[in-house]
Amino acid sequence: MRHKRHARHLVGHLLSERHTVRHVVGHLVVALLMCLGTGLAYLGAFHAPQAHAHDLKVAVVGTSERNRLLAQAIKDEAGDAVDVTTVPDWAAARHQIMDRDLVGAYVPSSKHPELLVAKANSSTSATAAEEVFMAVAAKQDDPLKVTDLSRLADGDPDNQGLFFVLIALTIGANAGAVAISAAGAAFGVWMRAAIGVTAALVLSVIGAALAGPAFHVVDHKLGGVWAIAWLYTAGTMLFGIGLHTFLKRLTRLGLLVLFIMLNFTTSGGVLGPELQNGFFGALHAFWNGAGFVEGARSLLYFDSAGLGGRLLSLVLWLVAGLLLVAAAAAAERRRHPAPPALSPTEANIEEEMSVAAAV
Repeated sequence: MRHKRHARHLVGHLLSERHTVRHVVGHLVVALLMCLGTGLAYLGAFHAPQAHAHDLKVAVVGTSERNRLLAQAIKDEAGDAVDVTTVPDWAAARHQIMDRDLVGAYVPSSKHPELLVAKANSSTSATAAEEVFMAVAAKQDDPLKVTDLSRLADGDPDNQGLFFVLIALTIGANAGAVAISAAGAAFGVWMRAAIGVTAALVLSVIGAALAGPAFHVVDHKLGGVWAIAWLYTAGTMLFGIGLHTFLKRLTRLGLLVLFIMLNFTTSGGVLGPELQNGFFGALHAFWNGAGFVEGARSLLYFDSAGLGGRLLSLVLWLVAGLLLVAAAAAAERRRHPAPPALSPTEANIEEEMSVAAAV
């Protein structure tokens, strides 16, 4: 009998250890996938930007035959890396740069050729344009004057401050969505979503405070930046809360893919889409991180040029988040249907018992 009890105990112990090992391995696999995915995303998006340069939109100022030949020569030498056109004069070049249609414009001169850029659009893209036309000026043995048409905030000389605000908002929204979903499991999904949208309001105020009075990344139109931050954070929060119903403990991995791997890399905060491969460059057109960064830049530095499209993308992400929450609500109703309705007599008894318990 003693040997049988010992054997049963040993079998139970082995089964328990097997379950523990399987549980640990499951969590470890998720961690390994997060490492692999993040590495692939960041290296795929940010390595060798010059090698991935494509369609860098620049222009030569002047429509004379000489200037058209210069533009064609630059295009022939650079290939697909640049998209070179000509514009009639300095004013037209400035207008297109401040409308965010051009990265740079080269003004030929026999003494001091000039390159017009707007570093508030993308510092890295402006630097790439500068390298292109420094080579042109060097062939003519002329020094190149670079004129920045935009004025960055004193607290953001490298034009990457909004990207760091994006990181803070995203981490807060992702962690908040998981926390609300786990701690508020007893609530319905729409109640969790309402809590999430309220939390997003608080997060956006924190983001605005960090960007404005704390670090002076934003020195004007802070209210508009706050509104863009709330749109972004609310959409991200709703996505996380909706996903949790379907992914459970894999929600963090899903959020990592959507809002870190694909979001930070395509936001334009580090590299403009002209310096990334086609996949990440295409996502920049509609992903919500780019909606925040580029929307805030348009508002702050470019007289709202292109702002409407970026706001539309953020609203669509918010709507998509609401649709995901609606799908989660339907799934939860199927899993946990409401109890059958009580008869009038049963309802009275239930009410009396509730009153008695409250007393």
